[in-house]
Amino acid sequence: MSTLKTGDSFAFRKTITVAEQAMFTGISGNLGGLYVDATRARALGAPAQVAFELIAGAMASTALNRLAGPEWRIRGVSFEFPVPVHIGNSIAARAEVTTLSGTEITCAITCTLNPEGTIVATGSAQLVPYAA
Repeated sequence: MSTLKTGDSFAFRKTITVAEQAMFTGISGNLGGLYVDATRARALGAPAQVAFELIAGAMASTALNRLAGPEWRIRGVSFEFPVPVHIGNSIAARAEVTTLSGTEITCAITCTLNPEGTIVATGSAQLVPYAA
């Protein structure tokens, strides 16, 4: 943590694919129609199948890990998802150090559609050393 300072950040970008959505479906067991049925999603007005919100959260966890390093783990996390993400969208997940306090790092999280910049997730996370 001695090398981190307030304002340091890391961003991780990728496009959400059908294969990744299928893997997340298997992991989560969520069979909600918006997430697994493109026809149902379109019938509800979505341009494509809706990506699981926590895929953006998982991408944020990658940004957190790469920012803080492999010795740190997430102790707490909070997310809000103001707009949906769809299969085929590209997301940039960014973590930024907001507070360094003893053996805890607090980060702001922002996930945006790439390159449009529309915010699809915001939140915060507290990181602690694994040994803590």
